[in-house]
Amino acid sequence: MANVSFNRKRAKLKQVLGIRARLALLAVILVAPLMLERIRSLEDTRTKQIAQATAEFTTVARHSADAQREVISSVETILKSEAFIRASAGGVSKSCDVLRASLPTSLPWIRTLLIAGRDGRIQCATNNMYVGLDLSDRPYFQQAQETGRFVLSDFILSRPVQAPTVMAVYPVSAFSGVADAVVLATVNLDWMSKVMNNLGGRVGITAVLVDSTGTVLAAPADQHSVVGRPLDDMPLMSAIADLALRSDQDEGSLSFLAADGSQRAVSFIRIAGTNARLIASIDEDKVSAAVSRDIRTAYLQLAFVVVFVLLGALIAAEKLVIKPIEMLADMAKRLGEGDLSARAARKSLPSEFVPLARAFNAMAAQLSQRERELIATNDRLTVMASIDMLSGLANRRGFQSRLDFEWMRAQQYGSELALLMIDVDHFKLFNDTYGHLEGDSCLTRLGESLSGIAADTMGFAARYGGEEFCLLLPNTDVMRAVAIGEQVRAAVLKLCLPHITSAHMIVTVSIGVAATRPNEALRPGDLIEAADAALYAAKHRGRNNVVEHGVQAIEKGKAGMMIAASA
Repeated sequence: MANVSFNRKRAKLKQVLGIRARLALLAVILVAPLMLERIRSLEDTRTKQIAQATAEFTTVARHSADAQREVISSVETILKSEAFIRASAGGVSKSCDVLRASLPTSLPWIRTLLIAGRDGRIQCATNNMYVGLDLSDRPYFQQAQETGRFVLSDFILSRPVQAPTVMAVYPVSAFSGVADAVVLATVNLDWMSKVMNNLGGRVGITAVLVDSTGTVLAAPADQHSVVGRPLDDMPLMSAIADLALRSDQDEGSLSFLAADGSQRAVSFIRIAGTNARLIASIDEDKVSAAVSRDIRTAYLQLAFVVVFVLLGALIAAEKLVIKPIEMLADMAKRLGEGDLSARAARKSLPSEFVPLARAFNAMAAQLSQRERELIATNDRLTVMASIDMLSGLANRRGFQSRLDFEWMRAQQYGSELALLMIDVDHFKLFNDTYGHLEGDSCLTRLGESLSGIAADTMGFAARYGGEEFCLLLPNTDVMRAVAIGEQVRAAVLKLCLPHITSAHMIVTVSIGVAATRPNEALRPGDLIEAADAALYAAKHRGRNNVVEHGVQAIEKGKAGMMIAASA
């Protein structure tokens, strides 16, 4: 048994840690740490690269925003000068002459200077095509008149030339204190885009200057096609349009997952004195594309090396390890299926497996011997489980099994089946008077007598429990069963077992008789109940007699059971 237990434990261990699993684990242990360390190093490099690119680009974006501030500040300075001249000159003609002569060539982002009267009509301009143009309906003109401060318009198309531009406006009332003319300048957006060229040409980076409505005013040369388009038309920027435009902060940043699945970091900076904002976006995946490719390559290399090592180990071990194990497993399976002749052929095994095969064959021989012993032991136990050791008769379990068998057979052939329930009268008093040893001896003598009668009548005797016995009589009608019951009662009297506490001074028995013809409507328990009822009647009538159960009919379904009554 120790060898069997050992082999079972070893079989379980093999299931968990088989040869193939151990080889795979060995390959991972050898290769994985080196490859994983390389991957971790590349991941750190990618994180540092993204952080460095973000910090560098944020610095460049701030410089670009400062440059845009300077451009707008220079435009504001020119407009203030012209407004002061207009307020001081007091006349349209003189101020217009000064205006035409004052357009600086050092500020190429100013296309045209204009002066509009209180009614919004252009009175004079450095380009005569604008003279007479009515600007009274323009929001930037109205805002400058109302606030008395410098105003930079949103993206517009210049009416005379239909060119995109931004209007800068400064009211003369800022100096005169009286609502009067305003001085205006058209700003060249191309120059504003040129200021942002240091933000262009970078992989994964987008930068735009937008007005208060989100329309792009300027962009680096490589992104110039977006000028004039709203942010909502740019898939990678629309996600942050509302946050960047509605924020009260001068600067801000956020990170989000774009619609295309890329991870992006966005910063925005307000241009001082205006509602314009410089918005810069970094696609982290593109910035770190090279390192990401290296990481993917490292993962592929790791997988390749592991597979290569595993395949090499499997091929090398297949013949020397796995096939011998499979052969031994097949032998064990045959043995488990009952083929006790299964043995391992040691000649076809590598020398390392010969001791295992020898142990296997010895175990198989032992199991064969043990199986033969177990079969014999089980047969003995089966008999013992059905025999009452005191009386030598069948016990209650054996009786129930025989009753079920005889019931089915009687039902199959349509024959009758009778049952005698036999109880020793006043047996408790017998035990109390003579002791349990004499009580056991009494039951043994009764069992011997009942066994002889069962053999003579082709019946089946059993000890039902305690001092109660039963006799099952196949192919026996009720009259014949009553006669056999009288034979049993007489046999017990003939034993002349002394019983001074009994009225008869010797041991007697009471017997209940029942008989029926089994059918589908009845069950074996009904016969036992009827015989028990008859036994109860026998005791009630003074004991030492035989009573047949006296119920006229018991109907169950379509079948019936008739038990005649007589004493």
